Amino acid sequence: MPPPHGPRRARIAFSDSAVKQLDAITSEAELHALDRALVVISVDLEAGELLPRDSSGPRLRQYVDDVERVRLVYWVTALKTVVVVAFVEV
Repeated sequence: MPPPHGPRRARIAFSDSAVKQLDAITSEAELHALDRALVVISVDLEAGELLPRDSSGPRLRQYVDDVERVRLVYWVTALKTVVVVAFVEV
């Protein structure tokens, strides 16, 4: 019998500003920390806390990992299949 599959992960896409921030990361440790945070939100779309908002724009969430020192601000599309990272801080 084949082993059961783990939880399905969401596809992650980056905004233009997040891509610029990613390009600035040069440390292997920072990339590893970011990767771990991305795995968390790809498996659990509600891992972060909801940020206050007005009625315009997407519903933003913030995921903070104090141990790895990573902060991601993101939103989830209506189909809940794509998590778009809006801001990356490592």
